[in-house]
Amino acid sequence: MKSSKSKSLKEKLSLIVLILLFNFILLFSIAIAQEELIVPKDTIPPASPTNVGAFDTPNDRGRSITITWEKSKDDGTGANDVKGYEILRATEADGEYELIGSSASGAQKFTDNNVTDGKEYFYKINVTDGINYSLSFPSLPAMSKAQWFNLSRLNIFVFVVVLSFAILYFINRAKAGKKLYIRKIAGLEAVDDAVGRATEMGRKIFYIPGISDMDNMQTIAGVTILGRVAKVAAEYEARLEVPVSRSMVMVTCREVMKGAYTDAGRPDAFNEDLVYYLTDDQFGYAAAVDGLFVREKPAAIFLQGQFYAESLILAETGNSVGAIQIAGTAAPAQIPFFIAACDYTLIGEELFAASAYLSKDPKLLGSLKGQDVGKFIFLAAIVIGAILLSLGVYDISPLFSAG
Repeated sequence: MKSSKSKSLKEKLSLIVLILLFNFILLFSIAIAQEELIVPKDTIPPASPTNVGAFDTPNDRGRSITITWEKSKDDGTGANDVKGYEILRATEADGEYELIGSSASGAQKFTDNNVTDGKEYFYKINVTDGINYSLSFPSLPAMSKAQWFNLSRLNIFVFVVVLSFAILYFINRAKAGKKLYIRKIAGLEAVDDAVGRATEMGRKIFYIPGISDMDNMQTIAGVTILGRVAKVAAEYEARLEVPVSRSMVMVTCREVMKGAYTDAGRPDAFNEDLVYYLTDDQFGYAAAVDGLFVREKPAAIFLQGQFYAESLILAETGNSVGAIQIAGTAAPAQIPFFIAACDYTLIGEELFAASAYLSKDPKLLGSLKGQDVGKFIFLAAIVIGAILLSLGVYDISPLFSAG
C-alpha cells in the first residue's frame, strides 16, 4: 500500500517538473521573439560620402596629400547613426585599396603624410555605423610635391623686405650726411653731467661692466658704453676705475679705455691699473665692489651689462654713498631694482642702442632708425588688428596673408 502511494507521488512530482520546464522554455522563446521584434538587427548601411577629392597639401615640404569629402547624409541627419570614416588608398583607380587612417563622425578632411612625391594616389572613403559600411567612388589622382614658398607666411616676407629697405635707406641717408632724428636716451645724455660732477667734487668714477664674460651681448654693449665714458673722463681729467670679474673682460676694457684716452688726446693719462680684476665669485665680487664704494665714496657709478641677484646690493650701496648712478641691463628681473635705486636706467634695448647713439656711426645710426620704423609698422598693425576685432571682424588673416 505504501509502495503504491510513493510511486504515485513521484509521478506527480515528475509531471510538475516537466510542466515547469515546459513553461520556462515557452516563456524564454516568447521573450527572445519579442526582443527581435522590438530591436531588429540593423541591415541598412549609411549613405555613402560624396565628392571625394584629393590634392597636394599646400605650403609644405612635400610628401603630404589632403583628402576632403562631403559627409554622409546619415551623419548628423537622416538615420544619424554614422560612427566614423575610414580612409582607403591605392595607386590605381581600380586597384587594391588599403586602410591608411580613420576619422570620427562629422569629419570632412584627412591628411595623408605617408606618400612619395611624384607618385599618383587614389582615395576612397568608407563610412560605417558600427555594423554596416558604404564605400564612396574613388577620387581623381593626386600627387605631392615640395613647395618653394610658404604663401601663408607672405606677410612675414613683406615685413622683412620693408624693414630691410628701411634700414638700407636710412644708412644711405646717414652716409650722405643727412641728419637722422634719434630719440634721446636720458641715461646717455647724463654721462657728461655725471663725469663733470665727479671732476668738480674731486672724486672717482666707478664703471661696472656686469659680471658675465665677453660672450654675453650685454657685456659687449656695456664695454661699448665704457668707451664713451672713458673718453669724457679723459677730457675732464677725472679718475675712472673699472673693477671686473672676468679676465677677458679686463683685457677688453683696458684696450677700449686705451683707445678712448688716445682719441681724447691724452694717451699718457691712461694706466692699465685703472682696470683690475677682483674675483669670479658672484657675491665675492659684489662684496669687494661694495667695499670700494663705501671707502672711496665715488661721485658717479655706471652699472652697465648683465647683472643677477647682486644688482640691488650694488645699486643700494651706491645710492647710500650719494653717487649719481647710471645703470643699464636687458635682464628683465633686474630692471626694477635699478629703476628704484639709480638716477638713470637704460631699459632693455636701450643698452644695445647705446653703441649707435654714442658712436654716431652712419651704419649703426641707419640700422637703429630702420628698426624704429619697423617697430612703428608692427605696432600700427597691432592697433589696426585691435580696431578690426572691436568692430566684429574676427577673421582678419586674409588681410595679412595669402594661400
